[in-house]
Amino acid sequence: MKLEYYGHSCFRLTFPSGTRIVTDPYGQIGYSLPPIGAEVVTVSHGHYDHCNVGAVSGSPAVLSAPVSREIGGVRISAVSSFHDEVGGAKRGKNLIFRFQADGLEVCHLGDLGEPIDARLTEALRSADVLLIPVGGHYTIDGAEAGRYVESLAPKIAVPMHYYTPGLQVDIKGVERFLSRFGAEQVTKCKGTLELDSDSIKNYHQKIIVMERI
Repeated sequence: MKLEYYGHSCFRLTFPSGTRIVTDPYGQIGYSLPPIGAEVVTVSHGHYDHCNVGAVSGSPAVLSAPVSREIGGVRISAVSSFHDEVGGAKRGKNLIFRFQADGLEVCHLGDLGEPIDARLTEALRSADVLLIPVGGHYTIDGAEAGRYVESLAPKIAVPMHYYTPGLQVDIKGVERFLSRFGAEQVTKCKGTLELDSDSIKNYHQKIIVMERI
């Protein structure tokens, strides 16, 4: 599977079957989404910086509600969660999407705002790759994101939804999240990763910070 990072909470996952999935495409947030195509778009919630589905070419299927289905050889399911720490009273609900294919499970946490608990631990503990917000304010912050990684123990965690130069969303940087892990656990890469179940089988809570494409 190829994982590409377009900034904020937007990734494109390309599976060996050729199926391309874009997560949370954004509107104008200080920088613009480059041209991008897909067969599927997932939307964690309806805020402008996560639901710009019109920017994705290819007439994709748009998934923005709880779902469990297979598209193009990829099993896609969604777990309902909250966008804040008070049961949705401030910001409503958030969808966590899980993608399963070729022995690999990738989990995109969207704008998750609630702390880790037994329900979410049980629902998400099978994830190999965790795409996790860390910037706080609108989502969990770096400390709580660290607790998610420690509880769920994915092979790889990729931080998202944090401040980078040019972003016009009031969130913090990635540093607090990274401070919870040893230097040997953290690596940085350009905006593309190639992953498969064999190549990551011996990884444990490896943190990969991806540069925006």
